[in-house]
Amino acid sequence: MTVRRVVLDTETTGLSAEDGHRVIEIGCVELIDRRPSGRTLHLYLNPERDIDAGALAVHGLSRERLRDEPVFAQIAERLVDFVAGAEVLIHNAPFDIGFLDAELSRLGMRALREWTASVVDTLALARQTHPGRRNSLDALCERYGIANSHRTLHGALLDAQLLADVYLAMTRGQDSLEIVPVSPSVERGIQESAADDWPPRSLRVLVATGEELAEHNETLAAIARESKKPALWTGLAQGDPSTQVA
Repeated sequence: MTVRRVVLDTETTGLSAEDGHRVIEIGCVELIDRRPSGRTLHLYLNPERDIDAGALAVHGLSRERLRDEPVFAQIAERLVDFVAGAEVLIHNAPFDIGFLDAELSRLGMRALREWTASVVDTLALARQTHPGRRNSLDALCERYGIANSHRTLHGALLDAQLLADVYLAMTRGQDSLEIVPVSPSVERGIQESAADDWPPRSLRVLVATGEELAEHNETLAAIARESKKPALWTGLAQGDPSTQVA
């Protein structure tokens, strides 16, 4: 089944929708089955109000710059059509959802979640994945090796594109310790035994030095002296059935 996701970000005139601040930029990136489809939605909006100095320092969008852009009412249908039926990914979703719901409410339209299949807060996901660490978009880009040096100012479409890369990296499932050889036919979806290809030629094998082996054997001997019987490792290596673990 095809899975459609939309990565969404906004820029605003200030920090609180409850204080009458407005959305001034929307950026959306579509993912189909975890691949960018090439479809995006990028909109600048006339907020019809002043922009806080703190917000201006973050995104660089002035009221003068946005004076000739459409108001939210003129683009609302384009936005809900783009996210309709998709799983929407937003970093710190309560912030963006609060602003977009306020905009939709002014027009008598349903809340954003009611147009989507679901909303995923990628900040909450990042905190679960990396507890106790910084999980801003910049921090995640650095953690996953995603180039973001061009992000001198926040921009809705740019941030949505970066978040799409972060989400795909964060949910790739490469944290498993299992090493499974994959042949070209398996990559094409054809399941076949790869036993003859093990170990893969690219696997780097580190052989213990004589000094390391001597230290290892001394440790095993010390365990045997202390416990009055061979170490478990020694028994396993010698095939002693009494050492087998159920």
